[in-house]
Amino acid sequence: MSDFTDKAHGAEHEIRALFPATPLQRNDHLSARYGADIWLKREDLSPVRSYKIRGALNAMRKVLAVDPKRRLFVCASAGNHAQGVAFVARHFGVRAVIFMPVTTPQQKIDKTRIFGGDAIEIRLIGDYFDDTLAAAQAYCTEASGHFLSPFDDADVIEGQASVAAEVMTQLGHAPDMIVLPVGGGGLSAGITRYLRDASPNTAIRYVEPAGGASLAAALLSGNPVSLSKVDSFVDGAAVARIGALTFEALKNTPVDHVLAAPEDRICTTILDMLNVEGVVLEPAGALSIDALGDLAEQIRGKSVVCVTSGGNFDFERLPEVKERAQRFSGLKKYFLLRLPQRPGALRDFLEMLGPDDDIARFEYLKKSARNFGTVLIGIETKLPKNFDLLFGKLNEAGFAYTDITNDETVAEFVI
Repeated sequence: MSDFTDKAHGAEHEIRALFPATPLQRNDHLSARYGADIWLKREDLSPVRSYKIRGALNAMRKVLAVDPKRRLFVCASAGNHAQGVAFVARHFGVRAVIFMPVTTPQQKIDKTRIFGGDAIEIRLIGDYFDDTLAAAQAYCTEASGHFLSPFDDADVIEGQASVAAEVMTQLGHAPDMIVLPVGGGGLSAGITRYLRDASPNTAIRYVEPAGGASLAAALLSGNPVSLSKVDSFVDGAAVARIGALTFEALKNTPVDHVLAAPEDRICTTILDMLNVEGVVLEPAGALSIDALGDLAEQIRGKSVVCVTSGGNFDFERLPEVKERAQRFSGLKKYFLLRLPQRPGALRDFLEMLGPDDDIARFEYLKKSARNFGTVLIGIETKLPKNFDLLFGKLNEAGFAYTDITNDETVAEFVI
């Protein structure tokens, strides 16, 4: 074994003082769907409902081993690393100041406070993680604290590699493939380095949100680059720039081994796992499962491990998740209808709706027109083909309409 692999096993041993190995569970639902042997490494079942506690523990224990008098730690986190740091800070009896983006779900903020208690202070700064990170690092320098990076730290990477060590023991053999979510790259770098030595024949596929594809951008450029725009929906993996140390471990990855998961499609996976399996996953935690459809031809008949990296889902987000899932699946559409201003025009439109069509929104946008009025309409239905029937009737009757479901510019203002 390599020195890194030994250190990962050492980290795994130390982690046992806080919690047992997270379950590795065969999922019959996904296995049947893809004709493969699908296993879920349930990092969403750790004490803080994500794998981040591993890296935080490993990094903090190493700092304290060298400097036992160290009492101040600082971190920046979209939520999961914050919870891990809070939990570990209380465990070691040290103080941690935790910086979180203003957009962090309230559920993650509240749980961080619960885990850390009096040992922590939370500061909400920045709309995006990178703004939060800059504020945290500036404070850390000023206060002479020790900064605990959420991913770009050798000891954090080493701690996250303990996930792979557990998988190998629990499965009893090397999987044919492991599918990893990617944000800043700490988990993927750690597991990649571990498997490179312990199981070089295991294929690795990486999944990042389409609106935050920082690993793919770095591979195409040959070095980490900052994305000009990041979609923060997948808050646990929406990072504008992959870490320098994590990229060093991932730089030889073929770019076609990195998949981009559309945010709306991730919503369908969250709902599927919740409704069918009763498994609660946050958007980042659903990334590896969401990619299975893209990998269907590659995984048939093989053993595949998906790391479900987090389950800190704020149920106040459920209506948004359902909305985005319906739109992606073609079960909900929004369109602008040019409705004639004459008696019976609305009744004519309503009679075109099928038995499974339901009006979810109806709003006049322009009420002063003499001959026509513009109406925003949202329709939910049970089968995507029902919209073909509805639009066919509208065309035949001469109604003018514009489908704005996938028009991001228009939808941002009116939906």
